[in-house]
Amino acid sequence: MKILFLAPYPLGQAPSQRFRFEQYFQLLEKNDIHYSFQSFLDDETWRVLYLDGNTTKKVFGIARGFIKRIILLFSISKYDKVFIHREVTPIGPPTFEWIISKVLKKEAIFDFDDAIWLPNTSKENVIASTVKWHSKTVSICKWSKAVSVGNAYLAQYASQFSSNVVVNPTTIDTEGLHVPKKTNNDIPVIGWTGTHSTGKYLESIISALNEVSKAQKFTFLYISNKAPDFDIPNLEYVKWSKDSEIDDLNRIDIGVMPLENDQWSEGKCGFKALQYMALEIPALVSPVGVNTKIVDDGVNGYHCKTEVEWVERLTELIENHELRNKMGVEGRKKVIAEYSVKSNAAHFLKIVKG
Repeated sequence: MKILFLAPYPLGQAPSQRFRFEQYFQLLEKNDIHYSFQSFLDDETWRVLYLDGNTTKKVFGIARGFIKRIILLFSISKYDKVFIHREVTPIGPPTFEWIISKVLKKEAIFDFDDAIWLPNTSKENVIASTVKWHSKTVSICKWSKAVSVGNAYLAQYASQFSSNVVVNPTTIDTEGLHVPKKTNNDIPVIGWTGTHSTGKYLESIISALNEVSKAQKFTFLYISNKAPDFDIPNLEYVKWSKDSEIDDLNRIDIGVMPLENDQWSEGKCGFKALQYMALEIPALVSPVGVNTKIVDDGVNGYHCKTEVEWVERLTELIENHELRNKMGVEGRKKVIAEYSVKSNAAHFLKIVKG
């Protein structure tokens, strides 16, 4: 079998791609499923995508992406299936998806891990936000042979338009990548990781962090592609790098994942919590969407709804090293059992084979 993977971003860069399908490429080859991959954006455009300005580079990069997609249509006949992650083109109507499914008659697997039918474009890409075509999610669901989604909330939405929807969780490579190697910090480290666009959620716990800092010593490690544009107490910013990602995460003693209680957050797949837990880091999360399923309150982390709960739980874990270790061990056990590449391998193969 030959399968073509189409995704927005270059290979090995975006978390949604890396942890939803890229890490299964070797598994596919071992099972005589040969794959090809093409991103819409090239490396040059990806480097400036989330930077202010650079409008000319972004426009030309998007134009190159469309040209690549047009040329690709002439070679799609050699593939048995096409795996579409999020969309074939990040702007405009689902023209390519329609051609692939309806004109070229290729079986399409449509995969997404966010509520992508809702507007959520970053301020650095205001131009793109005016030409995004969020409603195309419905059409792609209808045209695809199968729809692969990251959680039950997304599945409920997709099931309105497709009779073949499967929950395919975002997974962690607990054997080759996310391996715990704890550092002994003199001062406990509270940590957060993610793209700058999700950093806004931390603003909801700034007051709690300030309150905790009055009585407790801690470092707040912020790992992202850009430094935060708001104040965080005891901040240490580390620019995200694929090469140092795991070492940086292993510095964290307590991982946090605050969210707003809205539709967009309901669609998120708990990736930050999974990363923390895989590295034996207790996760403190807002109990929204799949977070309530991933984090078992009081076992491998805590659900924090109010500022008082954030203050109490952070304080408890800062003061109790043994509790942090115990929760961390339980968290990794759960990820290995339910959210690891190994536990999900057979399921992923079944999705691809159909």
